[in-house]
Amino acid sequence: MAASDPRLAELMALLDGIRDKVRERHALEAQVGGGAPLTLPDLLPIVHARDAVLGKASAIGRVNPRPGGVVNGLIQSVKRLLSRSLGWFVRDQVEFNRAAIAGLEAVLAALEETNRAIREVAGRIPNVAPLERDTADLQAHWIAWRSEWERKLAANEMQFVRGLADLQGAFHHRATLIESHSRELVASQHRDFEGALERANQDLQTRFWTELERIRVEYESIIHHELRVVRQRAGLLGAETPAPSTASSAPASYTEAFDTWKFADKFRGPEAYVRKNHEFYLPHFAGRRNVVDLGCGRGEFVALLKEHGISARGVEYSDELVAYCKRQGLEAERADLFAFLANAPDRAFDGIFCAQVVEHLEPARVPELIRLAHAKLTPDGVLAIETPNPECLAIFATHFYLDPTHTRPIPPALLAFYFEEAGFGLLETRRFAPATDATPVLAELPAGVQQALFGAQDYAVIGKRLV
Repeated sequence: MAASDPRLAELMALLDGIRDKVRERHALEAQVGGGAPLTLPDLLPIVHARDAVLGKASAIGRVNPRPGGVVNGLIQSVKRLLSRSLGWFVRDQVEFNRAAIAGLEAVLAALEETNRAIREVAGRIPNVAPLERDTADLQAHWIAWRSEWERKLAANEMQFVRGLADLQGAFHHRATLIESHSRELVASQHRDFEGALERANQDLQTRFWTELERIRVEYESIIHHELRVVRQRAGLLGAETPAPSTASSAPASYTEAFDTWKFADKFRGPEAYVRKNHEFYLPHFAGRRNVVDLGCGRGEFVALLKEHGISARGVEYSDELVAYCKRQGLEAERADLFAFLANAPDRAFDGIFCAQVVEHLEPARVPELIRLAHAKLTPDGVLAIETPNPECLAIFATHFYLDPTHTRPIPPALLAFYFEEAGFGLLETRRFAPATDATPVLAELPAGVQQALFGAQDYAVIGKRLV
């Protein structure tokens, strides 16, 4: 009956076509290049789970049917009322269920598309049988190549080790040669150093004995000179000596029986020390053409001016000091200071220097010396007088009374007053040689006491003739 019914046959054919399409779409196997089939994941369990979830989700909020009747109708009405009243409570659950179902359907669709893409890719892959043969050939070639490569590797390894051993032997040989050469070089340098040291030692000994011989000759010469001076002074002391004139400007030390040269070197200081202290006056005498140093002593200031291209000469009462200055190539003459100035023409000098002299003079002769210097200076000529500073009490305990020819100290204000009285202007009083340099213990005193009573040991008054 079924076979004779054309509609049933048509329906069965339609069902078979749908089944084939479903199998084609949801096939669980794919053929890869004529080789073994590829098994795909089965998605039907996910489909059944989705249908079950849809059934449960659609039942949310519905009322179960009951048999007819007044009571059952009333119960159904109450259930519908409760269902409508609880709609706000289950609304979020319903939306969540719908979203979960939508996501599940999207996952199911993506998996189906993945299976379909795998089948298409598998259908496009060519037959793998030739590839398998090629792979077998490649494997055989690989095995043969690997065995050959391992053999060559072993041979190269052996050759490398042999070459490394040869290089190591050559290196040791080269290092031995270098070490031997270095030892010979060091030994040669050591021998050269010892020879140079021996020669230097001999040279030093030769120079030492030469210098010692020169020093011996010089000391013998000095001793001979000193003995000659002693003999000369002994002769002078035995002779009748006239009494010194009270009007003479010569320091009393020139007539005393002691060595003025040694006295100056010991208590005034070496020549280099005095010259360094005199450098302060250079700017005041710069550009001068005719400068005279009254009481030039050993000629330190005259030599300093000469080094700076300034024409200068010295005047000194001591024959010995004048002779020394001349031996140094300096221009100097023996004369009394007052007689020298009195005999000089007016305006003959543009600079006069006098250091550590006025304290040897009688007090009344100091302003006379300044007036004479003013008369002998040109307009704009400079007079500089240096003397111990009595404002510093330390000089009375140290060097002022060491010189027995000192008469009395001159305060700075008094010496500046003498300058003004003589007609000098643009006066400048400069103090120098702090007492703390000569007597460091004074630094322990308060600063005010140091400045007031123990300041500069020397000072200088510098003035210019204005007209």
